[in-house]
Amino acid sequence: MDFVYATLGLLILLFAGDSLVRGAVNLSLRLGVPALIVSLTIVAFGTSAPELLISVQAVLDHVPGLALGNVVGSNTANILLVLGVPALLTGLATAGCDTRRNYIAMMAATALFMLLAAAGQRFGFVQGIVLLAGLGLMLSSAFNEALTHRRQVAAERRAALAAEGEIADPAALEAEAEAEAEAEEEGEIEGADPDMPWLKVIMFLALGLIGLPIGANILVEAATSIARHYGMSETVIGLTLVAVGTSLPELATTVMAAIRKQADVALGNVIGSNMFNLLAIIGVASLVGPIPVDPMMLRLDLWVMFMSSLLIAPFVFRGWYMGRRWGIVFVGLYLIYVLSLLGE
Repeated sequence: MDFVYATLGLLILLFAGDSLVRGAVNLSLRLGVPALIVSLTIVAFGTSAPELLISVQAVLDHVPGLALGNVVGSNTANILLVLGVPALLTGLATAGCDTRRNYIAMMAATALFMLLAAAGQRFGFVQGIVLLAGLGLMLSSAFNEALTHRRQVAAERRAALAAEGEIADPAALEAEAEAEAEAEEEGEIEGADPDMPWLKVIMFLALGLIGLPIGANILVEAATSIARHYGMSETVIGLTLVAVGTSLPELATTVMAAIRKQADVALGNVIGSNMFNLLAIIGVASLVGPIPVDPMMLRLDLWVMFMSSLLIAPFVFRGWYMGRRWGIVFVGLYLIYVLSLLGE
């Protein structure tokens, strides 16, 4: 029954997380918050809400190993499984992807995370502040990059409208170009509907805010019970069962991106998720309570996460094609890693 409860908790979390994102996105758009801000903050935090609630609940329930295992395991699964499966199915053409800057930021976040883990043997208040400061730098950099892109789009639209000659007034031309750039940003946000009725917005928010803590509580209790029943540590359960479960949304997104030949979306989804897991989730959870670092995690799991992240460097910098052979390698390495954990 514990596995049934764990699955139920996971399903509630995924459904509630999606509802929260939809409600928060459309509430923000209805209140006039720019789509650029919505995509960088509300969507980013909302899509990681299940992992965040699990980690906070685990700390509150005095099983912090589950919280740390969830994040480290999710990051490893995101690289080896979430990229490996679509590579097996359709392949990923990464030659046209421009993810170098974000990849370097992800590796820097990974190195910072490992350094803090090794130095203090735990994540406490100070480490949480450092991680959240890194998150602030990441969001600031992403905002500036997105703002530059938006200005380029607006300039292109302004030039196109001027060439058409339909709008003569410079102020009206500027306003129309900005409006079209904003509309394009809104169209890129999944689930965005600026005209969504208020009742529907409130319903999505309520489902998300009520469902997330319920799902997190069910999943954490079930995972803890499974660990005790089979004589495994909460950290191992976090690294395997919980990590794979919380990586399912990223897997679905990446598979669809691969089918649509959008390798940049697949890579960007994984890189962004990994940065957010390290900086935001453990950053917030460590403010709730201390998270000790298991010595085995220092010797093995953190290095597996780091080396997995290094594996995709040739695809990011050299544009290697991630075909079925690489998919077999990635998925095979992940299965070996999980079996080694379960065999301890």
